[in-house]
Amino acid sequence: MPTGEQIAFDTEQAENVLRRACVLAAISPAGIELIRFGDHAVFRLREGKVVARVARDASRLPPVQREVAVAHWLADHEYPAARLITDADQPVVIDGHAVTFWEGLADGDTYASTREMGELLRQLHDLEPPTFTLPELRPFDKVSERLSKAVISSEVRDFLTERAYSLETAYGKLEFALPHGHVHGDFNVGNVLRDSAGQPKVIDLDGFVAGPREWDLMQTAMYFDSFGWHTADEYADFADAYGFDVRKWPGYTVLRSVRELLMITWLSQNAGTNPQAAEEVEKRAESLRTGASRRDWAPF
Repeated sequence: MPTGEQIAFDTEQAENVLRRACVLAAISPAGIELIRFGDHAVFRLREGKVVARVARDASRLPPVQREVAVAHWLADHEYPAARLITDADQPVVIDGHAVTFWEGLADGDTYASTREMGELLRQLHDLEPPTFTLPELRPFDKVSERLSKAVISSEVRDFLTERAYSLETAYGKLEFALPHGHVHGDFNVGNVLRDSAGQPKVIDLDGFVAGPREWDLMQTAMYFDSFGWHTADEYADFADAYGFDVRKWPGYTVLRSVRELLMITWLSQNAGTNPQAAEEVEKRAESLRTGASRRDWAPF
């Protein structure tokens, strides 16, 4: 149900879009609280009983529609994942921004263990594939789209563009060890939360694509290997539970570099409105340029 013209996207506009979507979906906007701001603005409503996701622009409508289909597929298989608010016709589209409403999970800040993550990912990859078609993983499309819009220096933009070009060539030569199939696309500890009963649930379903399963293993490996956000024991639990250690795969360093590039370009979307994000983009780009440690990358 599209309405109106495209509007600028910042936290204020995102909340305005959400309030209008709440009216159309007959959902109370009480207690709106911003959780994070990236490809989507994510809000808690009603003391966390509802989570709303507001897409950044109209180009994200197809992924959001796919996210809704994925949510129904996972629910049909009783897979432990985020559930849509079923009495709302979703997505609601306001000025080109697709809005979805989800059941809240406890306080939204209680995460699964890495062993549980490995078990859930193994279970996810073992599911019968959906009957609808998932697009192929094309990570460099996102890089190009983000860099074309990011408010960053021309020097950083040129460096990241050149790095993307060289990595795309290297990525095309990879030989994957695991089967090709459906992948979550953004599987990391921040996207596996506990519900009010303490059970882990997978969230952020808009990145589902068809691709190499190694893609879903990379972030947990990087969070240990590159950033020190997981301990050695936590990573070992994850790899053991899943049944494969992606760090021992010969293509790991290339895929890690691709993931790092995506982390920077994701953050670059906020550089024009968030000085801390802008500073972090510069710092991360410099570490890529010089080969410096990634241990001082700040989580966003």
